[in-house]
Amino acid sequence: MGGTVIVWLNGAFGAGKTAAARELVELLPDSNLFDPGLIGAGLRALLPRKRLDEVQDHQDLPAWRRLVVDTAAAVHGEVGGTLVVPMTLLRQEYRDEVFGGLAARRIPVRHVLLDVEETILRERAARRGEAGETSGDGISGAAADDRCPEPVRHPAAHHRVPDWLRADAHTVDATFLTPRRTAEKVAEAVRAGEGACDIVQTPEPTAETVAAGVLLFDETDRVLLVDPTYKPGWEFPGGVVEPGEPPARAGLREVAEELGLRLDTALRLLVVDWEPPRPPGYGGLRLLFDGGRLTTEAARGLLLPGSELRGWRFATEREAAGMLPPVRMERLRWALRARERGVTLNLEAGTPVGA
Repeated sequence: MGGTVIVWLNGAFGAGKTAAARELVELLPDSNLFDPGLIGAGLRALLPRKRLDEVQDHQDLPAWRRLVVDTAAAVHGEVGGTLVVPMTLLRQEYRDEVFGGLAARRIPVRHVLLDVEETILRERAARRGEAGETSGDGISGAAADDRCPEPVRHPAAHHRVPDWLRADAHTVDATFLTPRRTAEKVAEAVRAGEGACDIVQTPEPTAETVAAGVLLFDETDRVLLVDPTYKPGWEFPGGVVEPGEPPARAGLREVAEELGLRLDTALRLLVVDWEPPRPPGYGGLRLLFDGGRLTTEAARGLLLPGSELRGWRFATEREAAGMLPPVRMERLRWALRARERGVTLNLEAGTPVGA
């Protein structure tokens, strides 16, 4: 399988992922089953009811997503070989976070979608509810309590496969297949190299970092945002400053690498923001530079590395507020004010020093 270490079976709830996974470990040499649903069960037992009442699904807990990555890495380090992971990931930002975290640990993923007709999924959910059986994703009606709603209680949201998932994963139509036959088709696809996730492998930081972002604008002063494949939320072009590298030069390098754009103007520093450490992150300095305006012709020539960015767009400040995570949005707001005033602002945790 060319060094594959994780085969992730995705799909709507009730698609038969767990049953197929059990068969798959018999077909793939040196493979083991890893069920992230057990992490959800553990968190239901560990977290207070108040916190669990705030989410619709254990996947909405940042701790679940971090623990899935860390536990998969630990289990793989313990047993080696291939891990077969049956787990629904229907939200793209969660897929980015989990798969990006695995890529950062140099753990490649083969992503396979088990596609089953929605009417069949609903019939299975109805039968499962009557029998009190598991959802197939490590969540049991008998084991779960009322503190954290089960995904099977939201059939409208969890029986439909989103378009992004069909485009992201190799699809196996399992509507009329037995678990064994489904596993055989998955094994065939994996051996043929299908489902490979070509995500940039950004090493996990081990200390504070310095990162340089570059704000680029169109002719109406909308700001350019990019959509990374390896982490949730939109972002500015840019990246971590390498040892011994001037930050402005790092910004220019990242723009060239990410967008195929070579800027011929000097970058002007807009904000320096100290980001405090928030486990598991280490924080550090975050710099935003003004890269100037792009002509329509230059914007048309932007090139994206598929392993790192899936898309880009120009956005107004209001539009950006719905795209960027809060920390990045606050940094952008102050950077735009600094650009308007022609000044450089010193921020700590997104707030100007002395404000």
